[in-house]
Amino acid sequence: MRQKSQRTQEKQKKRRTSGTVLALVLGVAGASALATGTAGSHGYTDAPVSRQKLCADGTVTGCGSIRWEPQSVEGPKGFPQRGPADGTICSGGNSRFAQLDDPRGGNWPATRVAGGQSYSFRWRFTAAHATTDFRYYVTRDGWDPARPLTRADLDPQPFLTVPYHGQRPPFTFTHQGRMPSGKSGRHLILAVWTIHDTGNAFYACSDVRF
Repeated sequence: MRQKSQRTQEKQKKRRTSGTVLALVLGVAGASALATGTAGSHGYTDAPVSRQKLCADGTVTGCGSIRWEPQSVEGPKGFPQRGPADGTICSGGNSRFAQLDDPRGGNWPATRVAGGQSYSFRWRFTAAHATTDFRYYVTRDGWDPARPLTRADLDPQPFLTVPYHGQRPPFTFTHQGRMPSGKSGRHLILAVWTIHDTGNAFYACSDVRF
């Protein structure tokens, strides 16, 4: 009886040990999946300065969680046919970052730019990601800056497209482009970074004054 009891205890101990090992393996696997997913492959524009950057550096307050993760404005790619719904474009359709869609009465700080002139557009990345292209849209004349951005507010075609052919950009990426001509006063530039090997893109709204 004593031998049978001892064998039973040994079996129970082995089962507990196996369960502990399995839990550790699953935990490591889960952490690896998080580390290698798109969660680290983020970015935002800081020239012209984006709304998320203004929140992150404290220029604009009351921004919620975007202050701590300006690089995370990610949504479905394929804009304008797909992508975030109208009224949620600046947040990438992410309700956690809804403060970016709030027009604040049209009073977001605006970068001064010159229509038709060359400009150095700059992105900051926390991790490089295979990239299809970068596209830039601008609001139509007569749009209302006191209302959340919709597709109808934008010129239908991007004024600048920078193909990247699946390459990975450096952590600070600058390219030259020409600001759209014929604009005056306050406008909004929407930058879209299209990821090559996922179904998503990153969105950044920059308020400008021509």
